[in-house]
Amino acid sequence: MIAMQDGSMEALLPAELLAFLPCATPMGWIEAALANQTLLLIDHAQCEKKAASTAMSLMYRYVDRPLLLIKMSQLAREELLHFEQVVKLMEERGIPYRHLSASRYADGLRQHVKRDDPQRLVDMLIVGAFIEARSCERFARLIPHLDIELAKFYRSLVKSEGRHYEDYLMLAQRFADGPIESRIAFFADRERELIETPDETFRFHSGLPAVA
Repeated sequence: MIAMQDGSMEALLPAELLAFLPCATPMGWIEAALANQTLLLIDHAQCEKKAASTAMSLMYRYVDRPLLLIKMSQLAREELLHFEQVVKLMEERGIPYRHLSASRYADGLRQHVKRDDPQRLVDMLIVGAFIEARSCERFARLIPHLDIELAKFYRSLVKSEGRHYEDYLMLAQRFADGPIESRIAFFADRERELIETPDETFRFHSGLPAVA
């Protein structure tokens, strides 16, 4: 369970989401994000685009699962809208969009995904739930420290990203052959490691900034 740093976290995020995450974002990452807002926004845009791509990939791979097709189609459209919104906000601030190398976070989780279905699909969905839940938590942690415009935008994203976390977790439970608690616990441990251990590169989902 995450220890609350202030009332804003509790007001913005449901208890279930906070309980799902194994740890809070370190204050060191918050400080790095505030000091690197250009990189934060560029990588945020990139993350939205990747999230849409992941949803589309699942749609193409699992064409025989109508519920998954519907949920992933909705998610992809929403993530692309968010991408457009971030790019527009960047343009208004004179920040050009450019490619950034990926953080270790998503690959660090996905390297543990099983190769064969149905466990592969379940693992992919659990990983998606962690990515979306962590995004929510980071938006909420940043909001009290941001300018009014960016804080308002991130506040609007908290609700939608929270729905995405819920959808991924619901689908994982729906398509599993049995209980998924042990796999959630496994990925929670991996997620904690990625968030709390030193990370050389700052990104939206990076870990604790390494001390030079």
